[in-house]
Amino acid sequence: MRIDDLWRSDSSGARAARALLVPAERAMAGMVAARNALYDRGSLRTRATAIPVVSVGNLTVGGTGKTPVSAWIASQLADRGAQPAVVLRGYGDDEPLVHAVLNAAIPVVVSPDRAQGVADAAARGADVTVLDDAFQHRRVARDADIVLVAADGWTVHRRLLPSGPWREPLESLRRADLAVITSKAASDTEIVAARLAMTHAAPDTPIAGVTLELGDLFRFGDPGARLPLGGLAGASVLAVAAVGNPDAFFAQLRRAGASVVARGFPDHHRFTREEVERLAALAPRGGLAVCTLKDAVKVAPLWPAAAPALWYVSQPVRVGWGAEHFERLMDALLARRVAR
Repeated sequence: MRIDDLWRSDSSGARAARALLVPAERAMAGMVAARNALYDRGSLRTRATAIPVVSVGNLTVGGTGKTPVSAWIASQLADRGAQPAVVLRGYGDDEPLVHAVLNAAIPVVVSPDRAQGVADAAARGADVTVLDDAFQHRRVARDADIVLVAADGWTVHRRLLPSGPWREPLESLRRADLAVITSKAASDTEIVAARLAMTHAAPDTPIAGVTLELGDLFRFGDPGARLPLGGLAGASVLAVAAVGNPDAFFAQLRRAGASVVARGFPDHHRFTREEVERLAALAPRGGLAVCTLKDAVKVAPLWPAAAPALWYVSQPVRVGWGAEHFERLMDALLARRVAR
């Protein structure tokens, strides 16, 4: 059984497997609560940093858009005159490459020791740091915590690992400075349900909403090759995704009018040359092979030259509501940068 089926399927097999994992889920809940309590009381200490830090994280395993939102935050800070750097653990090797494509002029520091990563960023001239995926990494002090919650596939059943994708309960949003609902193909009903649940769980935490819409299509490594999103209408598309919620990406393509043959893989999947060749053989003649940027940085170098061209779809971040919360947070970061 695929892990995504275990977490999300309503089949009898998936329900039975989740029931067997209830003791492990309860143990996970206990460990999370105990660890957070130790940090809240100061028994576990955080390490101060030389420059301001904003963390962009989530409560689940993948699927919320952390990397594009982190890159957007970094670009917004740069537009305001800061010298940002992105610091991340670099799990899966794809995220640093994605940041390099999205913000070529912004340094990316990969370090399993986030505190050392921030120090390295400061040594390279950065005056503010964006931590990609660090909400649970409380050992590093941060000036602001932005936490993303995906509305796509929203459900009232929020199970902790290992019987579900949640790292922490929704109530953990209480220690965030800003909670952000992200949407790729979510319905209005899902967005409203997510917002109500978040408000109930953390009534004092401000909430904003962003969409990760499909933008134009690009050929990886060929900046001049570009197709408008409208080119998907009526097109036959092989869609490849190894992200936290591949179904949301496939739904976006179908919403754009494409006829989609979907091939989903686990988040951060390491593609082999043989796998990529098999995928290329599925690309429709006269159609398109399309993936996310996160997949393109791994798949494109292995894509056969004789196969139909491989395109990736950009997903620009658009703030739907709550822009004032982002503005206040960034203003505070810039002020602390000057103060230090």
